[in-house]
Amino acid sequence: MLYQEPRSTMSRATILVVEDDPNLLEGIRTILELDGYETITAENGQQALELLHYNGSHPDLIISDIMMPNMDGIELLKAVRKEPRWLMIPFIYLTAKGDKTDMQRGKRLGVDDYLIKPFEAEDLLIAVESRLRRHEALNAIHEQRVANLKRNILTILNHEFRTPLTFIVAYADMLTNHNANELSDQDLLAFLKGVKSGATRLRYLIENFILLVELETGDAARTFEWRRMPIYDAGELLAEAANRALMSIETERFFTLNISPNLPLFVADREYLIIALTQLVVNAFKFSPPDSPVILGANADRDEIHLWVQDFGLGIPEHELEAIWQLFYQVHREHDQDQGAGSGLAIVHGITRLHGGRISVQSEVNYGSIFTISLPVG
Repeated sequence: MLYQEPRSTMSRATILVVEDDPNLLEGIRTILELDGYETITAENGQQALELLHYNGSHPDLIISDIMMPNMDGIELLKAVRKEPRWLMIPFIYLTAKGDKTDMQRGKRLGVDDYLIKPFEAEDLLIAVESRLRRHEALNAIHEQRVANLKRNILTILNHEFRTPLTFIVAYADMLTNHNANELSDQDLLAFLKGVKSGATRLRYLIENFILLVELETGDAARTFEWRRMPIYDAGELLAEAANRALMSIETERFFTLNISPNLPLFVADREYLIIALTQLVVNAFKFSPPDSPVILGANADRDEIHLWVQDFGLGIPEHELEAIWQLFYQVHREHDQDQGAGSGLAIVHGITRLHGGRISVQSEVNYGSIFTISLPVG
């Protein structure tokens, strides 16, 4: 006797079936309901959209014919993929044998599977179950990523945010617990600097976390689409990033620029790119000796422009080079307590990918590192 694993999750799934042939629509509905699925039916794409809008919850899968009156399956898929809450619903097309043009259009729009008419009941059930299982697996991966992100954020909030808050509260307490007449101008200035230092670090951490969330959710990609613009002066970007880095670390450091002449035009989101470069410069300052220079440079070849930051500091062990782009990963954490949240290089990596570029690093322990952002030109 053939044993089939029970469809515990699948059997409770709700499937929207869209088909203008009433006999085929009824046949598909019967097959699915006999196998334990719940069904919603519509005779064309317009009816299906109305059901999606007015139902409290969306279906777990959509099966749709392509050729239908009022709104065909292609237009229905376009409408479904435009709506964020429906974006991840698996979509199966029903198509006549040999309709290659429709199949190609569907693939470009992101359809998940095809069933060629006429089909057997078992073919329908296998296609439905395989799509639902894949969707369930992707959801589980996504939920695990979200859970890991939440856990990491809570850990960082507990540790990293506590430090600047302690600075702010401690110095504020000193100011309130002393008679103003007893404090010298130097003492007042020291206390205020302590409050400012803690507030600056706290703001830096919050801004980083907001940007990470925007990169994860796709909000940054939408911002990039409308904010990108031609960049004519790479040197100006690098100088701005270095100056922002100097303001954030609040210590005396120096940098030099090494900009090749006649650099090509490239397209970027100026603010995002400055943020990424600032992260690299802050790290360069942080992990190199106070009297050591940091060099920022730009050069190009035929296809790419390269923006790079070089330091002469601690360097990164070779076995850690692959892991440094991971969120919250920190090198030498046991030796260097003032590293921050470990989000900087994850932000650099996310912003670089947003631009269709690549990030690379050359590093040698005790000799320093060169981080390079390479972006397409033209």
